[in-house]
Amino acid sequence: MAGLDPFDSFGDIDEIAARLGDVDAAVRRLAVIELAEIADDAVLPHLASAIVDPAPAVRRQAALALAGFDGRMAAEALARGVLDPDADVAAAAADGLAELKSPEAGAPQLPLTAHADAAVRAAGFRGLKALRLPEALAPALAGLRDGEASVRVQAVGVIGYLKNEVSLPALIDAVQDAAPEVRGAAVGALAFASAGQEAAAEAVAAAIADPDWRVRGLAAETTGKIGHKAAIPALAAALADAYWQVRQQALRSLGKLAARSAVPAILPVLGHELPSLRKEAAAALGEIADPAARPALEAIAGDPDPDVRKTARWALGRLA
Repeated sequence: MAGLDPFDSFGDIDEIAARLGDVDAAVRRLAVIELAEIADDAVLPHLASAIVDPAPAVRRQAALALAGFDGRMAAEALARGVLDPDADVAAAAADGLAELKSPEAGAPQLPLTAHADAAVRAAGFRGLKALRLPEALAPALAGLRDGEASVRVQAVGVIGYLKNEVSLPALIDAVQDAAPEVRGAAVGALAFASAGQEAAAEAVAAAIADPDWRVRGLAAETTGKIGHKAAIPALAAALADAYWQVRQQALRSLGKLAARSAVPAILPVLGHELPSLRKEAAAALGEIADPAARPALEAIAGDPDPDVRKTARWALGRLA
């Protein structure tokens, strides 16, 4: 058994690749699948050729296969796939670009951000996000002025990953964007700001009152990450929000900020019908460690929910 190649069972690359010229699209698609299973960069030229196959099913399979590789060649092929007239192929290629992690994959994607088609621009920014390429910052800042919200939200993602303080004014402006998904992305991206960067911290705090509950929840969460203590009154007010998700994030941030002044607003949440909120309230009170919370925490130490009981007892231990 010694000396056996573990990839022998998949067949010879050239033999499989030859089937990419078969007249039957089903045969060509199967050849793409078999090439992808070999998991060797030697198959990349063949998969790249399949991304322009006459059959959409083959092109889509090639896009799915290329997502399992990385580097410039895979990125170049997927960038071609994003331009495909077939929506399913283009979507698979866009998903594939987002999977690439090598900095070498960035160069083929940068031109996509200036394409005439909004879906292509969005795919370009989406793929660039995790690569953290400094040269992507300028296109992303320009992308914040794009007429399509789908593009702006992906541009915000690129900026957020780069964490460059130069971009703070643009992100602060984006918190006022007309589209809630862009506002939410901008609020989340501002998490890299420090509490000392007051304009950014205040923009996030103001978003706790955003008309969209998802933005409010993100703002409540990000305020805690930034450590903006001036937002404690807004977070305390958010405990009366109509959405439990917002209240949950507000509780977590109040705990992180050790917001003793918010204890009177937190205590009533210990009696909420949702166990998850009772637990978060107990956790926040444990983080704050205000002895004034002891009677209320003792009252729920026997809560019917085991997670609430455990958290309440932990919080009581913090008061000792």
